[in-house]
Amino acid sequence: MKPFRRRRRGGICATFEPGEAQVLSSLAGQVVELLRDRSGTQEADPDPLAAELGLGAGPTLPPEDPVLQRLLPDAYREDADDAAEFRKFTERSLTSTKAANAETLITTLVDSGFDPGDESDRPVEVELSPDQVQAWLRSLTDVRLALAVRLGIETDDDALAVHESDDEATAAMADVYDWLGYVQESLVVALE
Repeated sequence: MKPFRRRRRGGICATFEPGEAQVLSSLAGQVVELLRDRSGTQEADPDPLAAELGLGAGPTLPPEDPVLQRLLPDAYREDADDAAEFRKFTERSLTSTKAANAETLITTLVDSGFDPGDESDRPVEVELSPDQVQAWLRSLTDVRLALAVRLGIETDDDALAVHESDDEATAAMADVYDWLGYVQESLVVALE
């Protein structure tokens, strides 16, 4: 990857190798799928006031999947009733926003010439608008949170232990986790 940089005309751009674009697209797609599975189908007869305000009634119980628990945490940890009520009116919107951010990441890769079925070694140069930059930052955060949960990373010591794992798959995913941090950091630096 060639890190993100600001162009003179104002865009923020980076160049990814096809394999890197594939990793980004695949992981963002998995987050979308996980979020879409959680959101399920819309309520057939929603509360008209909530619908008018854009607040679709959603689930009241926290997700069982640890990744979703991290992506969609309780707003009130000490009060289950308040947490359930808050979740009911905010989770669908939060889920949709997170999925849209990940879809923006995927779309910008595809619009920049990335084709998951193409086996060429042609680099993918991505140029992001200000809105796309924000979507990428949020999506990269969500993907890294998901990976951290799956890898059991909660502290720096956990991250070190994962990197030193004898399991090759775990060590490889730890490298991906670190690389995603680099991608995100390079985007933040380009904004300064």
